Formats: sequence, structure tokens, C-alpha cells
Amino acid sequence: MSTDPAAKVARPDPSTSRGARVVAISNQKGGEGKTTTAVNLAASLAAAEKRVLLVDLDPQGNASSAVGQSRGHIKAGSYELLLGGASLLSVVQPTELPTLQVVPASEDLAGAEIELVSVLSRETVLARAFKKAAPLPWDYIILDCPPSLGLLTLNALVAADSVLIPMQAKYFSLEGLGALTGTIGMIKDSLNPRLQVEGIVFCMLDKRTNLAQQVVAEVKRHFAEHVFETVIPPNVRLSESPSHGKPVLLYDIESKGAKAYLELAQELLARQEARQKP
Repeated sequence: MSTDPAAKVARPDPSTSRGARVVAISNQKGGEGKTTTAVNLAASLAAAEKRVLLVDLDPQGNASSAVGQSRGHIKAGSYELLLGGASLLSVVQPTELPTLQVVPASEDLAGAEIELVSVLSRETVLARAFKKAAPLPWDYIILDCPPSLGLLTLNALVAADSVLIPMQAKYFSLEGLGALTGTIGMIKDSLNPRLQVEGIVFCMLDKRTNLAQQVVAEVKRHFAEHVFETVIPPNVRLSESPSHGKPVLLYDIESKGAKAYLELAQELLARQEARQKP
């Protein structure tokens, strides 16, 4: 029997597979709840019986460790995938959730930005890796992007069907949102015409402050159709769970953070279903 983790991912019949929906979790500003959202949204979709792949494209590797993949023990991951040293299925690793797999970020990923500069069509490397592995045996692929607009994020946006933007209700977060949506528009026009904004989700939102209320109102004024109704509250359990190598729903499913991400997953699925209706 094969011990290759990729062998644990069942391939669907190509004639019936509609392919995975690829969602990039991106915000060029750090500290907005990006990795927390990538990990816990992926886990919540998996809990909803969707087949999910989490791809860690952040050299910090926090998404990997948050699902039990210690950086020091990763033999191959997103770095090898992007630099052509491994195929997609060969770098897939299992997690504690049966329907959630991960492509972890190894320590070498920190050098990928520089090494990709010399690669032909460097902005489409990830998209080509996905195409080569088609039909993709997942319902959703969640891409955790670094907090920048470098080549790693660019690859994610070119490969994605949509972008989910986590943000805090703060003034500088509002400025970063404008820059990111401008970048998404340029990529849509020049490199990935199918790219769309999946939605904006407010993280660590304290509704009691006037500033938070003002920022939420401003975002809704400009992006009303994109703002998720679900908001992620400040929650100690969300902060604690990565140190245990678990998504929050496996650490404390009764916590406010776990319930919020489960609700976010359901809202995302409902939006997807609505889009598919004739």
C-alpha cells in the first residue's frame, strides 16, 4: 500500500468533476486576520463535508503549523510546487480533518520571490500547476497569501477564481483595501479575466467602538454587495488554537470564533449556490 499522502486524496471521475473553486485569502496589510481566516474557513468548509485543500503561500508558514504541519519537518511543499520540483498531488499532506488537506510552506519558500524572477511566465506558475493536475479532486482550494503584493500573491491571484479579503475595522485597513481592490482590477484586466471579489469579512471586530462602526459603514458604502454579513469577533480561543496545531473548531467548537467561521463558511456556500442558479 502506498504511503504517499497524495494517494489519500481520491480523484473524481473527470466526466463528472466540475473542478475546484480556488479562493485566494489576501490582504497586502499584515495583521488583518488573513491566515486565521484561511485556516479556519478551510476547516469549516471541510466540516461542511466539502473536500478542501489549503495551500500555504506565506513564507512564515503559519497556516501550515496551524493545521499540524511543523515547518522543520516539511520535506516538500509550496516552494517545490512553484519552482517545478514537485507536482501538486505529490506535496499534499493530510490533516486531522479527513476532508481537509494542505500544501505546507517549507522554510525554502522565503527565497521563492527571488527565484521566480528568472522563471518564464513567472506569474502563472501556480495556475499551470493546477492545470497540470486537473481534474482537481477538491471542491475548494484556499490559498493563504503573504501580506504583500509580490510574486507569491500575484501567482495566487492569477490562479484564483475569487479573492476573499479579511480586514479589521481600522483606518489604515481601509487604505489597504483600496490598494488591494485596485490590484485585483488590474489583474482581472490583464492576467485573469475570471477573477472576482468573493467578499470582504471583518475580523476581530469590536462593534462597540465608533471607529469600527464608521469603517464598516464606509466599506459597505463602496462595496455593499461584497461585505459578508458574518463578522469574526475578538476571541481568545482563535488566538490559542494555532499553538496547538489545530483549527479553532477542533480546539474549542463552542467558542465564538469557531461558531463565526462556521457561519462564514455557510454564507460563502450559500453565495456560491446562488451564483450557480440559472
